[in-house]
This record gives sequence, structure tokens and C-alpha cells, in this order.
Amino acid sequence: MNSTSNLKRGQRGGAVKSFLIFIVVIGLIAGLLVGGGAYYAYREATNPGPSTEDTIVLLESGSAVSTIAQKLGDDGVIKHPKLFVAAVRLRGVQSALKAGEYRIPAGASVMDVIDLLIEGKSILHFFTAAEGLTTAQILRLVESNETLEGEISLSPAEGELLPETFAFTRGETRDAIIKRMMDDQVALLEELWPNRAMELPFANPQEAIILASIVEKETGLPEERPQIASVFVNRLKRGMRLESDPTIIYGLTKGEPLGRGIRLSELRGETPYNTYVIKGLPPTPIANPGRASIEAVLNPADTDYIFFVADGTGGHAFASTLREHNRNVASWRKIERERAQQDG
Repeated sequence: MNSTSNLKRGQRGGAVKSFLIFIVVIGLIAGLLVGGGAYYAYREATNPGPSTEDTIVLLESGSAVSTIAQKLGDDGVIKHPKLFVAAVRLRGVQSALKAGEYRIPAGASVMDVIDLLIEGKSILHFFTAAEGLTTAQILRLVESNETLEGEISLSPAEGELLPETFAFTRGETRDAIIKRMMDDQVALLEELWPNRAMELPFANPQEAIILASIVEKETGLPEERPQIASVFVNRLKRGMRLESDPTIIYGLTKGEPLGRGIRLSELRGETPYNTYVIKGLPPTPIANPGRASIEAVLNPADTDYIFFVADGTGGHAFASTLREHNRNVASWRKIERERAQQDG
């Protein structure tokens, strides 16, 4: 009995030992399989992607991770959308992915793409409003920009916009760009007005913008603006009319190109904007002046100039007396005649 019992116990012990060995072996095999799968997934997520050139991808706001993954797959940026979803969840960055328009570099891996979407470095677009355009002209440019979205509901007044170049991402609204131009001008005036020169012949920032718009239309040379501003400031101080041609044109066309020279009848014509007829400033700006013209008006050059005329180089000749001015005008007329002969 004892030997038989011992034999049975030995058999049972051997069976248990064999089963435990089997379990260990199965566990090792499973671990190798899982480890191999994880290694394969990691390798796929870090290997170069399928795109052979930079790809523009637009990801809509509020998109789920699976939707983003499918979009990236459809655009040929990644091969396995499910792998992208798994990698995002494994990193715990589901809520960190940012919508926008992205330029995905050629060969970007899944991990590269995830990093790019976390950074949120969307493609920047640019809108430029040139100095000296009227509000209507700027609004037409905003309206025609196909990257901006939405209808224009804002109605800024003439001279209420600060012309600049603005960076924006796709999805920005037209109203938002216009609002930025309006806010930027307010901020600029708040910055510059307290530091203006003493004894200027205008009482408030709005009048400064009116004069700056005239300076803007009179010259395209930045270095001349303080001198042009000094002429108009000196004229206002002396009670002289400004006699600015661009104000005549604005009174006729609201700032649209006249397409010809100013007629003598228009020079003498009575409109609220004709500074050959009215004294002081016109009732509103005649364009949207840029920063340099606003700065020039608030801190004009210290001169006694009261006249200027074109000098044939793109700039102007300045004068403090009528006699000197008449000489400058004669020189300009001579240049005009010589050019007419050459063209003929």
C-alpha cells in the first residue's frame, strides 16, 4: 500500500509540474507575440509615412480622433488610420490635437504628424491693405479674399482702418480682419496721441487722421511724410487753405481713380472736400492712412515750409516763400515738357 500510494503521489506531482511548465511556456509565447506586436506597431508609427511630397490637410474644428485619422489616411499622409488612433490614445493626447490647415512634410511618420497637430502650427495666410486706400476699396479686397470666411457685417467709416499686413489661419472671418484693422488704429492712436508735438492745429485724434490721410495721398516716400505734414501744419496755423489735389478727387469720386487730370472747373468747384475752396480740414478722412503718416502728422518736421511741388524724381521740392515755390514749379513744368517731347 505505501509503495503504491507513493507512486500515485509521484505521478500526480509530475502531472502538476508538467502543467506548470506548459503554462509558463504558453505565457512566454504570448509575451513574445504581444511584444512582437508592440514592436511592430512602434516601428510602423515611427517609420516614414507614405507621402512623397508635402501635403496640405484641412482638419475641421470639433473632429473626433477617428475622423482626423480617416482624413489623414484619405489624403495619403498615413497608411493605417487605426494605428494613428491607437498612438494618440496611448499618448493620452486626444484633446491636444488642434484643428487647422496643416502642411504635412513628405514622409512624416505617424508620431511626426501627431506632434505637428499638438503644436498647432497651422498654415498662415496673409492679407495686405495698402496705405492710402479708401475704406470701400479695402472692404472690396476683404470680400474678394477666398481664404477668409463669412459675410461682412461691419461698416467702418472712412479712415477708421489701419492698413497693414495681417497673418491669419484658414477659417478666419472677414469681420474679424476688419475688426483687427479698426482695433489696431485705436491702439495706435492711444499710443501716439499722448506724445504728440505741442501746439498742433487740430483738437482731437479724428482730425489728426483727416490730415494724415491727406499726407498719405500726397507722397509715397516715407522719408518725405514729416516734411509734407509740416507744410500742412504750417498752413493750418497761418489760416491758409491746404490746397491738396487728392481732396478734390475725393470730393468727385469718393477716392476712386479719376483717370485723368483735374479740370480747372473742378479745381474751383465747391465740394465739402475741395481744400482749394474750403478753409481748414475736410469733414472726413479721404483715405486710410498708415502708421508713418499718422506719426508724421503728430510729430511733423520742424520747418517753415508752406509749399511743395513734384521735383521729377518721385519726390517733392519744398519752399518757404512764393518766389521760391514759383521757381520750383517752373523747374517741374520744364521736366514735364521734356518728358512729353520724349514720349512724342
